[in-house]
Amino acid sequence: MKHVVSISLGSSNQDFDFVTTFLGEKLHVRRIGTNGSTLAAVKLVKEWDKKAAAIGLGVLKDHYKVGSRRFIAKDSARLMAAAHTAPVTTGGRLGDIFQEWAVRHAQTQLGNFFNNARVLFFSGLTDYKLALSMAEYTTNLQFADPLMQLGVPKLLGTLDALNLYSTGAHYVKDWSLPSAIGTGPVKEWTRFVLRKAMQKASVIVAPVHELDDFGLEELAGKTIITSTVNDERMAMLRDKGVATVIDGSPCMQGHVLGAQLLDAMILAATGKQPRDILEDDYLEIITGLQQEPRIVHPNGNQRVNRFAFVIHPLSQEYFKKVKPIELLSQVSPPVMMNSLEKIMAYAPPFVYSKVTGIESPTGVKAEGWLISVGGTPKEIMRHDPEFTYRRLLDAAAMAKRLGAQIMGLGAFTKVVGDAGVTVAKRAPLPITTGNSYSASGALWAAHDALLRMRLLPKPKGKERVQCKGMVVGATGAIGSVCARLMARAVEEVYMVSPETAKLLELKESILKESPDAKIFLSAQADKDIADMDMIVTATSGAGKKVLDIMNVKPGCVITDVARPLDLPASEVAKRPDVLVIESGEIQLPGEVKMKNIGLPKGLAYACLAETIVLALEGRFENFTVGRAIEWEKVREIYQLGLKHGMKLAAISGVNGPFSDEDIAHVRELALVARAEQAVGTAKARATTVKPVSAKKAAPAKKRVSAADAQQ
Repeated sequence: MKHVVSISLGSSNQDFDFVTTFLGEKLHVRRIGTNGSTLAAVKLVKEWDKKAAAIGLGVLKDHYKVGSRRFIAKDSARLMAAAHTAPVTTGGRLGDIFQEWAVRHAQTQLGNFFNNARVLFFSGLTDYKLALSMAEYTTNLQFADPLMQLGVPKLLGTLDALNLYSTGAHYVKDWSLPSAIGTGPVKEWTRFVLRKAMQKASVIVAPVHELDDFGLEELAGKTIITSTVNDERMAMLRDKGVATVIDGSPCMQGHVLGAQLLDAMILAATGKQPRDILEDDYLEIITGLQQEPRIVHPNGNQRVNRFAFVIHPLSQEYFKKVKPIELLSQVSPPVMMNSLEKIMAYAPPFVYSKVTGIESPTGVKAEGWLISVGGTPKEIMRHDPEFTYRRLLDAAAMAKRLGAQIMGLGAFTKVVGDAGVTVAKRAPLPITTGNSYSASGALWAAHDALLRMRLLPKPKGKERVQCKGMVVGATGAIGSVCARLMARAVEEVYMVSPETAKLLELKESILKESPDAKIFLSAQADKDIADMDMIVTATSGAGKKVLDIMNVKPGCVITDVARPLDLPASEVAKRPDVLVIESGEIQLPGEVKMKNIGLPKGLAYACLAETIVLALEGRFENFTVGRAIEWEKVREIYQLGLKHGMKLAAISGVNGPFSDEDIAHVRELALVARAEQAVGTAKARATTVKPVSAKKAAPAKKRVSAADAQQ
């Protein structure tokens, strides 16, 4: 029987031994910890030099490479020099293979797990190869080498900076303090910097024993990439709130083996020297073990995906939510607010709110940031598209630094120029405008409102609703999808847009999908508006009047998707017999926490909800961009929304949510108005058909006009 020993600078509490048959050889394997004593380790190496077939050295590497440079670890060299007979290994090459494989395995198995993650390396020098692999998925890397090695409260933020540091050329080397003053307050400050970096990171790469001194505040919800995590340490990490542990170390006989111990077992079983073991040998042995890297969720699956969403003020009134500006606006002339509006358009983006508490029924969580740009719709439309593109790209760069994996565009930012296409091409992370879910939510809300109004006969089976629907702004990104959806759902569809050629093209496209649809075109909404049972307004009118609400049919349901609204509160107040709803707001799953965005707690605009759905699903891709929205994506995002617990919120209008009593009141007023309208029409017809002389024809015509005016 051959003896294999791992001499570790780690704790002796982790010691074990077992007997196994490995690669056809019977081996007695043991681990011995020296509790950090290099002298004790040297003594043990000398003791086992003639007794062991191979010796592994734990908690250190014999060397590491950074770029083209190779560095020798002093402690490793000292320990290896103490052995003269037995082959000695730190398992450095094998450990690098296991760690890199573990990261790539997790990225594949968990689906884009490390995309734009904020990763903190306790030592980029010793884990340089792993850092290169991680850089394929994210550029948000930080290295604590200056802090851990020199006591300098500074983190390195790029691989280039790490390369400079490794050569001694980085300026941070000049910050190192004499040992006499490198304690006390300075030491506490460096530890504070490390704790803050751990709190901000989503992934931490560190030897497991170096995490012992940290607790819930630093480790809760984190992903830890490490090695040799046994049951005892896993329990400790669970108690500290760790979400995921990724460990490439193999298990044997109920023990987790360090790379140095497995490498020593390979040397003992094969009789080779470390330099004679090739990568092909490692591949054959690793494959033969039939083990995969461990992905453990100590506290259950707590995956948290991250998103960002761009918002902006819809009018000058939003600036007044800042108390000093509100007070100033009361005593200043209007020109002051006009000037402020123009100045704010040039302001850099800033984080308006952190969003937390979103949790899907699948167990996946999401968190994000609402990033505000300063331009109102008036200012956005006043400048050329490139002006807004630059601000959105600045917001995207900020979102990436924060760790967001996808970013959504809200309100007017998604209609500027080519509706997100240019931004998606130039942004450092995936982009969506949210228009697919906005269109779906608009029709979802309109359908629900129609059912609750009970003014139309219910359709039988899959037949269309017997009503007339209109889409104002039908050639826009959201409007075109609303028109396609409406063509499948209602008997007659009226599409309104001043872009006549696009209207004709849209009609042809819809008829290919729904050949039996009845479609009518118009450049003006008021032409057919009096006969509509349902209207969707989805224009980019920036507050301009797009229809005359006084001509709308009593009991009509109007869904206003536009932001700013096409129908302000002053217009809606003129027709209490018409139900005007503000598109389809979505109830987010979980206990959502974020600042006020003009909606009740837990509600979000559909475009924001689309960004969140994609984050929960792990679909980090350009989903909805451009004006040609794909019907398949509208259907897909609707199904994904249901999967992740999205619900249509209470139908809301300009004055807040509609209760059942509110809708019943609108219905009652609509029935009264329709009855009065029917009486007026009957009188007008009776007057028209009554035999009169030619001289009395004029008064009859006048009475018809009066009746029409009453309608």
